[in-house]
Amino acid sequence: QVQLVESGGGLVQPGGSLRLSCAASGFTFSSYTMSWYRQAPGNERELVATISATGENTNYADSVEDRFTISRDNVKNTVDLQINSLKPEDTAMYYCHAFGFLRNYWGKGTLVTVST
Repeated sequence: QVQLVESGGGLVQPGGSLRLSCAASGFTFSSYTMSWYRQAPGNERELVATISATGENTNYADSVEDRFTISRDNVKNTVDLQINSLKPEDTAMYYCHAFGFLRNYWGKGTLVTVST
């Protein structure tokens, strides 16, 4: 069955860095657009970064551009999100998302907490 399993979240101080990873299985990963979303308590889920199936094209939310970098490995079937210069407002559950062939798949999320 389809699985998206996120990892790499945790507690980090402001200004720190984290690398989130999503391991995919059960579908043709290299044919799917992959994205990272986040949802802070009381807020709607928002799109933060997207990478095309081949990895050639990336897009970022204005609020994270220049701090977040999305990448993928179509051999290992993973998609990563490098987060630098973390801010308290980056605190959220981060979700991996796959889209392709009119299908949507979601992971269960990994929690990022930015605090002193």
